[in-house]
Amino acid sequence: MVLELTETKKAAALFRGWQETIIWSCLQGVMGKIYADTPENPASAMALLGDFCFLAGKPNEMLLAEGQIPDWREFMIAVPGNRGWADLIESHYKGRAKKAVRYAIRKEPDVFDQKRLRAIVDGLPDGYRLKMMDEALFRYCGRTEWCRDWVRQYADYAAYQKYGLGAVILKDKEPVSGASSYSGYIGGIEVEIATREDYRRRGLASICGAKLILECLKRGWYPSWDAQNRGSAALAEKLGYHLDCEYIVYEITQGLIG
Repeated sequence: MVLELTETKKAAALFRGWQETIIWSCLQGVMGKIYADTPENPASAMALLGDFCFLAGKPNEMLLAEGQIPDWREFMIAVPGNRGWADLIESHYKGRAKKAVRYAIRKEPDVFDQKRLRAIVDGLPDGYRLKMMDEALFRYCGRTEWCRDWVRQYADYAAYQKYGLGAVILKDKEPVSGASSYSGYIGGIEVEIATREDYRRRGLASICGAKLILECLKRGWYPSWDAQNRGSAALAEKLGYHLDCEYIVYEITQGLIG
């Protein structure tokens, strides 16, 4: 049996020690969901938000089975909490689960050099405009594939205003690069950065990232960063973050097969 927990804190002990803000969002009830094997004292649980799911506790194939989790997408990134979960993912999905490496970034609230970040922002090239996410941009991003993840997890602009934040660079009135909140939690955001393909390698992502960090610090929020690849990790380090470690995830495609 798999249940969506209405009292999400019932699964908190299973996720203890995980430094993942997506899990915090789910446990806090801000966004995302927690699924478990039982509503009281669960032994197995999944935190699910957007394209990510975090699997904790005792491995339980029911949490991977077709039709059990209505929020699963055609593409998911599954993060196993232990070797047993990893083995179960591999056996259950077989060829549909591709093992990949991501890069965890340390959470260090006082690490940022704001003077240096402001200098990066001041390097915005002529002909570009930098502005914070507003409702018009929110709606534009929601219908534009390459930047949709800047706003995708938010039900509406009101939710974004409460739990989100974004900095966008415009060229000829259209977004070409930006840093926004993939998700939000009480006390911060999970950073999502993207640049339109024809505007990459111009330093725009650094400028957006620096601006977003500065705006988060003004609010007393922490801008959490998790890197998909070495390039993202290098950008994070340029902005003041420090690499923590590599970790294994499974990229699951083409739906479920349970």
